[in-house]
Amino acid sequence: MAPKKIIIDTDPGIDDILGLLLALSATPEEVEVLLISLTFGNIEVKSCLRNAVSMFHIVEREMQWRREQGRPEGFGALRAHPPIVAVGAEDPLEDQKMLADYFHGTDGLGGIHASHPHLTPQETWEHMFDPSTDSDVKPVPAGDESHKSFIPSKRPAHEEILRVLRENDPDTVTLVAVGPLTNLALASAADPEAFLRVKEVVVMGGAINEPGNVTPGAEFNAYADAFAAARVYALTSPTPRTAMPISSTSLASYPATLSRQLTVKMFPLDITHRHGIKRGQFRQTVTPLLEKGSPLAEWSAAFMAHTFSTVERLHQGQVGDDVELSLHDPVCVWYALTADHDGWKPSVTSPEDIRVETTGQWTRGLCVVDRRDRHRLEGEEESPSDHGLWLTSKHGNRIWRMDQSPVEHNFGEVLLTKLFN
Repeated sequence: MAPKKIIIDTDPGIDDILGLLLALSATPEEVEVLLISLTFGNIEVKSCLRNAVSMFHIVEREMQWRREQGRPEGFGALRAHPPIVAVGAEDPLEDQKMLADYFHGTDGLGGIHASHPHLTPQETWEHMFDPSTDSDVKPVPAGDESHKSFIPSKRPAHEEILRVLRENDPDTVTLVAVGPLTNLALASAADPEAFLRVKEVVVMGGAINEPGNVTPGAEFNAYADAFAAARVYALTSPTPRTAMPISSTSLASYPATLSRQLTVKMFPLDITHRHGIKRGQFRQTVTPLLEKGSPLAEWSAAFMAHTFSTVERLHQGQVGDDVELSLHDPVCVWYALTADHDGWKPSVTSPEDIRVETTGQWTRGLCVVDRRDRHRLEGEEESPSDHGLWLTSKHGNRIWRMDQSPVEHNFGEVLLTKLFN
């Protein structure tokens, strides 16, 4: 069986980095990461780029250390197919920008670039992503091997997403979106039909039956660019105009007729909160590797220490080794790698008409579902009694909300095994 082809659209922070490492540590028979497209979100997009490049730098050092230790190198997917890395959206489509540096630290990794500068590559790689520089990539100074594991792009991330989808057969590439959906909204506006060649879009975002994590109603990614989420979700509708946000953005409207509907697999907080890793569990795995000099263990221990301390401060009742970090983004990556497992199940009501609120004073980013006990309207015509077009079958979104997982009770163990063994 051919490896699964994926794009990861991300805003590396902490759980994003864990998700990226999870994908890249797979075997080449399991997955080929075609593109890592970066967006603002947890932090500014330039900091996201530094974190992504730092990750490759650490992985190169880790593989060298493992060779010297006589251990398997791991990271077969990365060694077989170095991914393209492209820089994308700096700002949301319309909303005031909000970052999550209060949780991830101002650099996205708990201040690691200041506290552990020996683990951060020199910034000689920045010119490789600068579209204003000469197209010929200048040699990277000796000693900086982070460039070996990725292919830098000077094109905007949304253009790279479209290029990858055009160059691969329809329904062969899965797009895993674990940050705000701005890059996806830009790509789908630029060329809807090319965007719809994607097999499915796996989204970490939203909250349905749980409270939000940045407001009482909103999860961070949906809140950070609610207009982008609403636009992307509208492509799941038989009539996208019925679910499009009222917007002043310059992005083009979708054509009245499209060749197909987008498939979205949504992972809201309802399911991602059930996948976590505890401080004691992480420490037990990493401490022996720290003592032996593992670069990946040292790097991850530094930013995870910050994360567990932040969780302990924010959540009452979590102390010591029982402090748990929810693995929101890695769950989505793991689904993309193992989607054929019959333990993954959507809600019994899927596909659901889930829409994202864009203009509410208190409800921006809220995922709205129709909980009324109302009869569906017969026929295809719009009815004046159907305010918001919720009741007619051809209107509204069609989102597959994921509800069950085969690794809900041991995902932290799965992650640690994949990354460190």
